[in-house]
Amino acid sequence: MNAPAGTLTLRRMTAADIDAVHALDERSFTNPWPRKSFEFELNENEASRQWVAELDGALAGVIVVWLLGDEAHIATIAVQPEWRGRGIAARLLCVALQALAAEGAVTAALEVRAGNEAALRLYRKFGFVEVGRRKGYYQDNGEDALLMDLTGLEPARLAELCPEAVR
Repeated sequence: MNAPAGTLTLRRMTAADIDAVHALDERSFTNPWPRKSFEFELNENEASRQWVAELDGALAGVIVVWLLGDEAHIATIAVQPEWRGRGIAARLLCVALQALAAEGAVTAALEVRAGNEAALRLYRKFGFVEVGRRKGYYQDNGEDALLMDLTGLEPARLAELCPEAVR
């Protein structure tokens, strides 16, 4: 995975990040989460794990993942539009999958817009496969959601997918 120019730092999300994370979500999605949803994820949802990526100190991306039994469910992932295509989403996905595997996750799951080619390329690179479809899932345009699963979150497999040391 190509590292972006500048210093990329991955760390757990804090309350101080919520405004910037919410602004990123609004820039990234036609149906963004309300600010209070990020507060809930950080402060109340015991299943939730969240990380941010900073590029030279500026918020570059975010991922929220839920640990549901032995499944890591990717709830949301976003990267600043001007920094997409630089491997930031892959690094966020790596850190989340590695952390949740260490907590006992053996599979991962997500929903993605059927037309989101960039996201589909990333997920397929990681080995996610389509296992279903929700017709007309997205209310803004009636687009389908693809349901994707990844099995085999063993440390050796994740080390192969995520060769860079990410923390």
